[in-house]
Amino acid sequence: MTLGDFAETTRSYSVADMEAFAALSGGALPDHVPEPLIAALFSYLLGVDLPGFGTNYLKQSLTFHAAAPLDQPLTARVEITRLRPEKHLVDLATTCRTADGTLVCDGRALVLARDVGA
Repeated sequence: MTLGDFAETTRSYSVADMEAFAALSGGALPDHVPEPLIAALFSYLLGVDLPGFGTNYLKQSLTFHAAAPLDQPLTARVEITRLRPEKHLVDLATTCRTADGTLVCDGRALVLARDVGA
């Protein structure tokens, strides 16, 4: 891992996904992608791609700027902004954008990871 390394994933959520979400959460059927589903994209990236298996979430902060539309690709990105090898800590910037570049949310993540390089 080095500063500037990043990982991205792109996903669209359908009305059927929202029906399943509403059934699981016990809430109303949303007309846009709920914030927890967007946050889950970051969890996926951190646990699977960067830093990857064995990563432990310590902190996450997100600021939402726009509603995420249904049936449109959303791209979530995590990028390493600081490495603290002596503590096995990785700081990352997080963003989610629509296909046209609209910023849905941005924030920061702090994780405990194996093999943190300097």
